[in-house]
Amino acid sequence: MKTSTKTRQLTVLGLLTGILLLMAYTPLGYLNIGPLAISFNVIPVALAAITLGPAGGAAAGAVFGLTSFLQCIGVGGVSSMGVVLFGINPVLAFIQRFIPRLLDGLLLGYIFRGVKKASNARVGCFVTGFFSAFLNTLFFMTALVVLFGNTEYMQGLIGGKNIILFVCGFVGINAVCEMISSTIITGAVGFALLKAGLINRD
Repeated sequence: MKTSTKTRQLTVLGLLTGILLLMAYTPLGYLNIGPLAISFNVIPVALAAITLGPAGGAAAGAVFGLTSFLQCIGVGGVSSMGVVLFGINPVLAFIQRFIPRLLDGLLLGYIFRGVKKASNARVGCFVTGFFSAFLNTLFFMTALVVLFGNTEYMQGLIGGKNIILFVCGFVGINAVCEMISSTIITGAVGFALLKAGLINRD
């Protein structure tokens, strides 16, 4: 039984990783608008966290983070901001792109467990979908401000504004679109996975 469960988990992780890579290297994953992009790659990360727990979420988040960093050097698309940040400091650019996505996936696994225990698995899918986008934006922007806030590039973008007002204005419609799409799609797919028995209701 344990071997069968482990095999199923690896199969699900492989499938979601494949979907994530497909999205990352096609227009399905990113909708580039200005210096930031609306990312739909948080959805497979959320589904990995839902079906496989914190470890699965972290693994999918790590893949997402790696693909995000590779955009800084033009692999799988180009992030205009990423190119600039890579030119300033490649190591910090990797940290800023990779760590937030890893943490996002890890925490989503615990969020789903907590909501499922407090309510039910279906509600947990929708809540996890929302937080996948919310935490991704929060961690990404926090790392951006902390690691690059004092650079000439970021100071030019901030333009003397209050940091909180800058972040809210900068992410704007992108973050709202991510949260809405991730909540709806993750919830719907999660419900289908529940019916298929791929998510433990207990």
